[in-house]
Amino acid sequence: MPYRVDLFAVFILMGIVQALFLSFFFLTRENRKMPANLYHGILLLTMAACLLEILLLYTGYIQHMLHLVDFSEAPAFLIGPALYLMVVSLIHGTPGKRPYLHFIFPVVYLLLQLPFLLQPENEKYNAYIFSYHPGLPYREMHHAFDPRPFWVTDNHSATLLISLFLYGILVVVEVVKAFRQKRESLLHTQNPVLRKVRAGILHLALVFGIILLVKLIYRADTGDHLLAAFLSLTVYFTSFNIIRQSGFFSQVGLAEAPRYKNSSVTPAAQRELLEKLTRLMAEEKPFLNSNFSLPGLAQALHASVHAVSQAINEGLGKSFSELTAEYRIEEARRLLKDMPHIKVEEIGLQVGYNSKSAFNIAFKKLTQRTPSEYRGQ
Repeated sequence: MPYRVDLFAVFILMGIVQALFLSFFFLTRENRKMPANLYHGILLLTMAACLLEILLLYTGYIQHMLHLVDFSEAPAFLIGPALYLMVVSLIHGTPGKRPYLHFIFPVVYLLLQLPFLLQPENEKYNAYIFSYHPGLPYREMHHAFDPRPFWVTDNHSATLLISLFLYGILVVVEVVKAFRQKRESLLHTQNPVLRKVRAGILHLALVFGIILLVKLIYRADTGDHLLAAFLSLTVYFTSFNIIRQSGFFSQVGLAEAPRYKNSSVTPAAQRELLEKLTRLMAEEKPFLNSNFSLPGLAQALHASVHAVSQAINEGLGKSFSELTAEYRIEEARRLLKDMPHIKVEEIGLQVGYNSKSAFNIAFKKLTQRTPSEYRGQ
């Protein structure tokens, strides 16, 4: 049987490599201490397993590894639970009580699938032909029993769609509750955590929709490469977001390095401190106080002034005053848009500026427009 290596195959292969690479960092000892990172890493590994099987089936190289036919069916049921637990961890800080209960069904499915997984290669070959090359002859095979006696394993796609749908509902409920609690708009929030969990809803909805569309249009599994391409694209966007949020491109020069050369703050501790800082700024908005200061921020984060200053300078590539101005002006932009009846100078006071001139200077520096011009546009 001829092999097929085309753009889809290369695209999917690169997605597998990146998913495995990213999962390694999400699951390292320091990073997996945060539950959200742990479940994100599990999600990436699950996607890598699904992508690998689709790649082997699509290219035809599965002929040399027939024992891997349908090996990713059980792991696919980890997508919904992993994404849900990641969202819950981002919102509440913990995945809740007994998170392992969400992984019971994938284990049960694996046990129900064992009669097929233990079949000889001829049975695996026939399953491959049935899914990817309908019409080609099968190998002779005599069954002592039905290798797929259960409805859930004989209808994997339908069962997976049910799982994704149920977990989609759970994710939507958690996200809506979080938005209401923070009194944020679902469409226009600037809160980084809320934006990330909102993206989780979109991702799950797209996976559900693409699986449904592929199964309706294509016979058997011949359209699975489209689903694999989307999952690979998701992995690429994850890589892009991680790189964009990294402080690598904002590293200080050699002349500035001596400032922190004797610092005891490790990179892992610095990342954890920045995550706390981001949550604090998004949830409590201490920058709205005109007396907001670096010592006050350090006290709120239960860290030293030196550690916070180093984390902002090295991790974010900016000074404390620049960081404060960015948060204040972003809040001011939201207020100028959502509250047109409030005067510009009053908005300046609300976001922490004691004078209209200081507010105008900071606003124009970051947006190239005055607050009045911004509101007018």
